[in-house]
Amino acid sequence: MLLLNCPNCGQRNVNEFHYGGEVKSRPQQSPSPTDRQWADYLYMQQNPLGWLREWWCHRGGCGEWFVAERHTKTHEVRKTCFHH
Repeated sequence: MLLLNCPNCGQRNVNEFHYGGEVKSRPQQSPSPTDRQWADYLYMQQNPLGWLREWWCHRGGCGEWFVAERHTKTHEVRKTCFHH
């Protein structure tokens, strides 16, 4: 069972959470991003082997979004924190 540590609520079963995708930079606003840039931002994922920063929401608890650093092969989570 995969456990995540919510920065507010502590360690919980992953079933209480919603996965929000990789943490990545939004397309630049000036000049306006193209449709292709928005599509790449929304739908294209790197999915590398190794450590990845991901968005998670504790939907079964406090409802807060946070960032988790998770290894994509072992699913080990080494850090969770609120994004600043």
